Amino acid sequence: MALVTAEELQSELDMFSIPCQDESVLDKMLEQCICYQLQADEMLHQWVAYGSKKGGPKLTMDTLDQFEHEVLKKRTKSRQNFRKEDSHNRTRDIQTVHDLCSETESASPGLLLSPASFSPSATPSQKYSQRGGKGEVVVTFGAVQGTRWVGRKNPGAGVQPELLEGPDDSLRCSYKYMFQRLRDVRNVLTEKIEELGENLRTHFSIEEFSPVSLPAQDSITVLGQVCCDSNGKLNAQSVLLEAGPEQGGQQVPVDLSELKEYSLFPGQVVVMEGMNATGRKLVASKLYEGVPLPFYTSNVKMETDEEPMNVLVACGPYMPSDSLTFDPLLDLISVIVRDRPDVCLLLGPFVDSKHEQIEKAQVTETFEAIFSRCIESIVDGTKSVGCHLVFVPSQRDIHHHFIYPQPPFTLPNLSKDQAQRVTLVPDPCTLLIDGVTFGVTSTDILFHMGAEEISCGTGSDRFSRILKHMLTQRSYYPLYPPVEEVNMDYEKFQSFGQMPLTPDVLIIPSELRYFVKDVAGCVCVNPGRLTKGQVGGTYGRMLIQSSATPEDGKRVNPCLTAQVVKI
Repeated sequence: MALVTAEELQSELDMFSIPCQDESVLDKMLEQCICYQLQADEMLHQWVAYGSKKGGPKLTMDTLDQFEHEVLKKRTKSRQNFRKEDSHNRTRDIQTVHDLCSETESASPGLLLSPASFSPSATPSQKYSQRGGKGEVVVTFGAVQGTRWVGRKNPGAGVQPELLEGPDDSLRCSYKYMFQRLRDVRNVLTEKIEELGENLRTHFSIEEFSPVSLPAQDSITVLGQVCCDSNGKLNAQSVLLEAGPEQGGQQVPVDLSELKEYSLFPGQVVVMEGMNATGRKLVASKLYEGVPLPFYTSNVKMETDEEPMNVLVACGPYMPSDSLTFDPLLDLISVIVRDRPDVCLLLGPFVDSKHEQIEKAQVTETFEAIFSRCIESIVDGTKSVGCHLVFVPSQRDIHHHFIYPQPPFTLPNLSKDQAQRVTLVPDPCTLLIDGVTFGVTSTDILFHMGAEEISCGTGSDRFSRILKHMLTQRSYYPLYPPVEEVNMDYEKFQSFGQMPLTPDVLIIPSELRYFVKDVAGCVCVNPGRLTKGQVGGTYGRMLIQSSATPEDGKRVNPCLTAQVVKI
């Protein structure tokens, strides 16, 4: 394994916007990379994952020592004492679990989510209960002066979220997976190259594409998919362009030195112009990137004096990492009761597979039972408000299918009245709510693409670049190959993982810092997570006006204002 350099580490720190001014801290990190045989990107991913559980600690000598003790050393130790260490927390028998379920029937949301129901040793999180800044607004978008964050007089009345693709063309139930063949994957990727290539050819008035590996003394224009020449991370020296079958289906190395600016990632479909005198290397001189799809246009005339729609959005985990209490969720329910939003978009994980006590098998109830009581508490706790609830699954929901695209939850025990207020959708999905389109995904594509993207000379920030890539590639997950934790079914991905249009609002939660941004006319919202390790996190809220009046004939985004708020 090649030794990591200080420059590589600093580059990774800059990529994740982690400040490190102390050379001794950088040296310590470099020493840990060498001792534990980690590459720079692996080290940073481990640190970011650790930091998300600890509330985002600063990079110091002390925190690095803690990180080494709690994470790096454990990587090298055997887990042979795991059963002995946790034997006192062994799962109880079925009868005990049944008794626990019986005791909690007809209870209030607070009692349903009592920690004693899930683990005999559960105690409330001290760090969460002692958090500061409750209700503090940390991000503001649009004009908010004098804004009242309340729903309409009858929250949820007449609001019925629906999947834009329609019931027959959307992912409505579970499906068989792990049966795909390599040639089927290849066909999906080929179709993506051809479809986006045709859009690029038409938009930029390109006559035709040349084969990527054909020697030519004149400048040529080629179409293909960006990939890496090895299993490592993409860099400026490892870029390949892979053509579709119509252009020969071959790969050619790309020299990027003549491009003044670029932003590339594995799986990106691009058109390049340049020289390929030998047929063995393309010296790129111009890069053509895609264009987003049109926005949704409704034939229904909206009332101009209609009240704005209040939309709340939150993403799990809904428990602190050091406790099996749902205190953050109960606080969110209190916010919903107070603000009375019209729609609540609630994204998983609801029962987080990465929770410390779930990983150690310290729960005394089935994951499905915990999930059912969690949802029941949300539905019952917001009954007085009447708001519409949209539930989106996550790859980290331990009780659900961990496949992408991910089918919606099933809640067979909901009553008829409850079901009228609940919409269950897949991940990802495109929703139409009161004439406004919402793109929604709980998969952390920002984090995944942030680790793979390379850029030079681009003025925009990394988040905006990645979001623009999603819109121009017209996909909720344009990265190929996907990261190891994403189990992709390409046949379903082709049908349900693409954007049918450019959404008015894109909900894209991430471990990375929360934000609200306007990217190519689409308001993109990362509300953060409701908990960050042991401490409280954030949620988002928006005021949506579907009858927003165009200015000078130009489209106006229906999102009047948005905020990210600490729970």
